[in-house]
Amino acid sequence: MARNFLVVDPEKDMHVLKGLAAPARIAVLKLLRAKGPLNVKEIGELLALPQSTVSLSVQLLEEAGLIRTESLRARKGSQKVCSSIYDEVVVTFGDPAEERGRQAIEVAMPVGLYTAFEVSAPCGLCTSEGIIGLLDVPDSFLDPARMKAGLIWFTRGNIEYQFPNNARLNNQAISEIEFSMELSSEVPGTNPNWPSDITIAVNGVDIGQWTSPGDFGDRRGVLTPDWWKLKGSQYGMLKRFRITANGSFVDGMRISDMSLTDLKLDQHHSIRLSISVRDNARHPGGINIFGKGFGNYDQDIVLRITTE
Repeated sequence: MARNFLVVDPEKDMHVLKGLAAPARIAVLKLLRAKGPLNVKEIGELLALPQSTVSLSVQLLEEAGLIRTESLRARKGSQKVCSSIYDEVVVTFGDPAEERGRQAIEVAMPVGLYTAFEVSAPCGLCTSEGIIGLLDVPDSFLDPARMKAGLIWFTRGNIEYQFPNNARLNNQAISEIEFSMELSSEVPGTNPNWPSDITIAVNGVDIGQWTSPGDFGDRRGVLTPDWWKLKGSQYGMLKRFRITANGSFVDGMRISDMSLTDLKLDQHHSIRLSISVRDNARHPGGINIFGKGFGNYDQDIVLRITTE
């Protein structure tokens, strides 16, 4: 059976290290890995920990992206059920001599600055102040106010962003590229168990697919504005799609053999990122793309180019 592991760069993933930095949180991770999904009360009983300690541990582990939670109905009210995501967490420091010869170029792209789109309803976009255009009308994606968008959602289709290939402009060789963005599925209302197959393509080449587990609305997103109703999508998961000379990865897990050579970056002045939910997807569960002012992470879509 394939093992799901997370590769952590201590310089970029301090939030993950913070999530691991307590015996109680490590105990929760080990328990969930051994026992499977458990609610907060069950975790407290099995570990002999106060509920307050368990609740805080669960919150920090979820913020670090190390577990996922969902609210389920119980006899009295609801219960928060926690599940582990990774079998292993690997902290890598790289080769210092090799790293000294590398440089990183970062470009942050606001989620509303797409260069092409083809989407189907339900769909929409909004700023931190309000809705842009009309809900469920794809032509609203042409509204000039889209440049200020902090949240975009659609059911099927694709959206494309065009980043400058600054490495080519500087005549630098590229050793890897990485896109990071906050994503979730999309369903009317919210549903933590609503999988969606999200395909990522670069320069017209499919590098792989990530299946979002759901559309999260159990609590308000850290940055999500108060005017946005709680019954709407609140936050996503921060995902890192990395393409190297040896293949393509999401959060350190290999998703395809597509490599930098396949992208022919040295032949293009731009790097085109396409995010899509295909009509033929096994789980066509829509998509939310969170930018600044929404969700749990205060960032746009970020391209990081590592050069030699």
